[in-house]
This record gives sequence, structure tokens and C-alpha cells, in this order.
Amino acid sequence: MRAGDPLREESFAKELGVSRSPIRRGFALLAELGLATKEPNRGYFLTADARGIDSRKLPLEVDPFEDFYLRVVDDVLRGDIPTTFFEAELMRKYEVPRGQLMKVLNRLANEAMIERKPGQGWEINSFLHDSKAHIQSYRFRMAIEPAAVLEPGYEVDKAAFAKARETQQKMLDGDIFNLSRSQLFQIGAQLHELVVRCSGNAFFLEAIRRQNQLRRFMAYKANVDRPRLINQCKEHIHLLDLIESGQREAAAEFLRNHLDVVGRQKTDKEAKDELEYQRSLEISVVS
Repeated sequence: MRAGDPLREESFAKELGVSRSPIRRGFALLAELGLATKEPNRGYFLTADARGIDSRKLPLEVDPFEDFYLRVVDDVLRGDIPTTFFEAELMRKYEVPRGQLMKVLNRLANEAMIERKPGQGWEINSFLHDSKAHIQSYRFRMAIEPAAVLEPGYEVDKAAFAKARETQQKMLDGDIFNLSRSQLFQIGAQLHELVVRCSGNAFFLEAIRRQNQLRRFMAYKANVDRPRLINQCKEHIHLLDLIESGQREAAAEFLRNHLDVVGRQKTDKEAKDELEYQRSLEISVVS
């Protein structure tokens, strides 16, 4: 294939004998690596000649279990798995043994993405497909995280702050464009959890950890706007500076504004991504 050629989900799925979900995730990864571009209402297009791509130089790590896990996550988020389902259905769908499937289902249950129903079967957390809940999640964090910074017993973990600042700087130095979606989310979640943990308030910490569990899957669903993360990293470093310098009231206000802006950006982008995805399905059916 040459640069500019369209990448068709249906064609690749048929050729490789798999569902569209792993193909879709593969296209998204190509876009993250700069090897493809996604055009609204048209789908993905290759940006480089296939023969000129050296796969050995790509930042890819193959983990069969993680790959299967992410495939199931992608199918859940895309609605390819019904809200209520049974293990036997997924064993047939993915052609995997029960033991392998149960490892994934138990992990998803621990991460609050699904829960076991009384008796038999599993149920997907309704939060995952509720846009209002995503907005409410950010508003909840806008109340909790700044309040944590203002706790009277707040004490900076200097070693952890230094490590967090170093990680954010590495992101600015290029990691933003090399790390996976899940890694990028984890770095951001760990920083916000650190800020809350230093409050010494176990209830605040438990609340933010629960939010991070629920939000993790939105990171898997969305196409990462990596250039936008540059400003977020700069804001994270500034937040750490404010807290370490003792300006906790200013830090709390800055954090609240940061969450407000990021929350609106992400929820707007999620809605746009979902609309584009539905349109791409219509295009695939027509073609």
C-alpha cells in the first residue's frame, strides 16, 4: 500500500479472519504513531508507503494477554458486547478457553467496568456509555481535588513530587508521542492521585481512586489528542510548583480551573469521536 491509500476495516477483517474491533484498534495505533491519519466521515488513510515502514523501530510491545484484554475493552466500549452477557457467548465470540476469558473478566470486574449478576451472567457498568456521567465525574473531581489540597494536614511528599515532575518533563521531551493511550492515562491519574494522597484524608483518596478506575476506559475509547497534552503537562508542573511553594489556595483554584477546562475538552471530544465512529459504520455498510 502507498501513502494516501484508504484503510478499510471490512477488507482487513476479512483478510485476517478477525472482527473489526482489533482492526479498528490497529488503525488507531497507526494514527498515534503518525503512520495513518483519520479524516472525519471518511475513515483512516495511510500517511507513508507500507514498504518504507520498519516495524522493528516502532515502540511496540506484544503481550498476548494484554492484547486480548484490550480487544474485549474495545468491544465493550463500542457496544459490540451486549449490556448483559454470559461467559459462553464470549468464549464463542473470541474462540478462547474459559480460563483465559475469566482472567480478563475478573480484571474488568476489579476495575469496575463490569460486575457479576446474581446467579449467572455479567453486566456492563452503565457509566461507560453515559455522557452525563462523564461530565458529572469531572465536576465531582472539581469538588474533591481542590478540597484535598486545602486540607489542614496536607504534607508534600517531596520525593514523589520530584518523580512526578520528572515524568511530566519526559512527556514534554517526547514521551507524549511515544507512549500508549493506557500509559498516558496512568501517568495523569497517578499525578492527580499523588496530589490528593498528600492531603492525608483517606476518604478523598478512596474517592479519586474510584474515579480513576471508571475513567480509565474512557481513555481506551477516545482517540488521544496528543498535542493538547503538551499544555496539560505544563499545567501539571505548575500545579506541583504552587503546592510545593506553599501557595495551596492558589493551587486549589488553579486545579479547579484545570479540571474544568480538561473535562469540557474531553467530553466534547468523546461526543465527536462517537459521532465519527457511527458515521464510519454507515460508510462501511454502504461501501
